[in-house]
Amino acid sequence: MFVRIDLESDVPIYTQLTNQIMEGIATGELKPGEALPSVRSLAADLGINLHTVNKAYTILKDSGFVQIHRQKGAVVQSGGMPPADDAYRERLAEQLRPMAAESLGRGMSLEDWLAISRASFEQLKAKREGSQLS
Repeated sequence: MFVRIDLESDVPIYTQLTNQIMEGIATGELKPGEALPSVRSLAADLGINLHTVNKAYTILKDSGFVQIHRQKGAVVQSGGMPPADDAYRERLAEQLRPMAAESLGRGMSLEDWLAISRASFEQLKAKREGSQLS
């Protein structure tokens, strides 16, 4: 998996890293049981602080995406991603609300907002289905 960090972005580096690893897991680019690079290795490769990588890995662990082993390091959760339970659905609604508010404030229609959301979801789904074929 290739990680791209935009040092000019307003999005914190640990968030960029967390999101890209989550996307890799969701699309099947990162397989269950696959080891992630060590904190030190990834930090050196990306030219970022190792505490930034450690924070991203901790968020992924707390969210159920990876396991942290003393000897193996960070490993993609063997059961895959955690299910979309009620707690996840509540968190999703909470996170979408500010984006919906901004979109509404900018005059975007519900249809346009849903079309953008649907397109993003479908792109990731197609990527996952493509990786399952290979």
